[in-house]
Amino acid sequence: MSDDQAIPTPVTVIGLGSMGRALAEAFLGAGHPTTVWNRTPAKAAPLVAGGAAHAGSVWAAVEASPLVVTCLTTFEDTRSALEPAGAALSGRALVTLNSGAPADARATAAWAAGHGARFLAGAVKNVPAAVGAPDTLLYYGGDKSVFDEYETTLRVLGGDTVHLGSETDLAALYEMAVGAMLLPALVGFFQGAAALQARGLEADSMVRFAGKWLDMIKSLLPGYAKEIDSGNYTDAASSVDMFLAGAAHDRALGVEANVDTTWIEPLNDLLRRAVEAGHGGHSVSALTEVLRGESSGARRPS
Repeated sequence: MSDDQAIPTPVTVIGLGSMGRALAEAFLGAGHPTTVWNRTPAKAAPLVAGGAAHAGSVWAAVEASPLVVTCLTTFEDTRSALEPAGAALSGRALVTLNSGAPADARATAAWAAGHGARFLAGAVKNVPAAVGAPDTLLYYGGDKSVFDEYETTLRVLGGDTVHLGSETDLAALYEMAVGAMLLPALVGFFQGAAALQARGLEADSMVRFAGKWLDMIKSLLPGYAKEIDSGNYTDAASSVDMFLAGAAHDRALGVEANVDTTWIEPLNDLLRRAVEAGHGGHSVSALTEVLRGESSGARRPS
């Protein structure tokens, strides 16, 4: 059933962790007949109370809707959960919203095609509480006809909904490319919090300043992306040498505050390798060349 008809598209949501519940609640809130299934049936109870239909089996869940949205931990988990209902997937649209490497996305696309399903692999780039908000980002890669047919339904999950292209691994690729920033940024915040607490200060006192710092970093990204895409790192507002000089400050803070700063040593080693490769005076974005590796045809800056 298409979105331009009077009755909203029925949707099945498989996987009812915190994100899966949020997805199902968004569909229900928008008036979509929503069927849910989870290996632990008790997780469906709050959704059933809110109007969802609880399928007694994964087969029944898949059969209930033309659009099946899965929210499990990995692609392997998704295939494992759906395998008993593989034949029921034929002719249906399967949208996966889970984590995993691009190769796993391609394997799942092939698995879905083998069962006759039309496939999109997507990612939710926010926390469960943000599902359904106008600025929440979700992106998808795969069958464009699925995206076009169900875009209005999928947009219920977040107003910033993007189709990246027909390659089924694109969402997984961008998920990992963007997600790589998360842990280093958070550990940096946690290190700062530990250092403040060593002085009897509260971590909350740095939140406003950390937010401003992240805003500044965000403002730098377009310029760094331009340098990386062009391979020209010679206009260095912040050089590799400058960043490497700060390594001594990290060690000094660790000693003074009795904070473990060894997590940052591999990053400092990356800076040293960049200097050895001749990038000391170049923009810090030249670290991309070191990360890319010799075997991938790394470009030298012009």
